[in-house]
Amino acid sequence: MLRFAKVIEGIACHYLYNALNSLNHSNFRALKNTLIFIVLLLAAPVAVWAEKADRQKPINVEADNLDHDELKQTSIFTGKVLATKGTIIMRGDRIEVRQDPDGYQYGTIKPLSGQLAFFRQKREGANEWIEGEAERIDYDGKADRLTLLGRADFKRYRGTVLSDQITGQRIIYENLSDQFTVDGVVGGVKPANGSGRVRAVLTPKPNDEASK
Repeated sequence: MLRFAKVIEGIACHYLYNALNSLNHSNFRALKNTLIFIVLLLAAPVAVWAEKADRQKPINVEADNLDHDELKQTSIFTGKVLATKGTIIMRGDRIEVRQDPDGYQYGTIKPLSGQLAFFRQKREGANEWIEGEAERIDYDGKADRLTLLGRADFKRYRGTVLSDQITGQRIIYENLSDQFTVDGVVGGVKPANGSGRVRAVLTPKPNDEASK
């Protein structure tokens, strides 16, 4: 990414140098257009950083059974389901996948009774992974949002080291902004096997990352 940014910067400087060397009253409009082009070039790396490759990858699924509805663009996989989408890994007994008219995909993962569904994804531009377990997991491919519901457990790994861990009854993670909200009680009802309290262990970022 840094190498790409340097290439863009070099192109921008080249155009600016040529424009200034040929500056006169007759080609002021050309200079104005050149400067607009330079601004667009310098803005390009920001857009690249915001791109999320997993959102455009196809989903691959292994399961015992499949029920597909082409008209509704829905697929229901059941029985020891394993689904991957880029760096995303999903596991459960039942995974429902839906695709909207714009091509965005949405998934719901459900485990066997008494067990937990599983979700894992690499974070963009960092050597970090997020993992989630819950009685139900919803993935929104358009908003890049992960929702864990029921005995929810969210973990963040930096490399292979566990960095953060959060538990609650509902956890919503916004991958685009790296923000999450946690509820210990949902709908005014405490979990049957919990206190209804949120628990979190958050590790500060290393000094070299925090200074970036």
